[in-house]
Amino acid sequence: MYVCICNAIRESDLRAVALSTGGDAETTYATLGKRPNCGQCLVKAGKILDEERALVARAASCKELAI
Repeated sequence: MYVCICNAIRESDLRAVALSTGGDAETTYATLGKRPNCGQCLVKAGKILDEERALVARAASCKELAI
């Protein structure tokens, strides 16, 4: 699914770079070589980044408990 139509950024693109960037959506866009145009996507993009980071942190936590 496209999150940012202006830059053709997909949800999968954001999830792929979520862990390599620690910043907000604008910082992540810069990592992808893009920058926000209209800005309507930034809230949704931020939520996707937060969700992906939380999922990975939760998985890491579960692995620690299993050991």
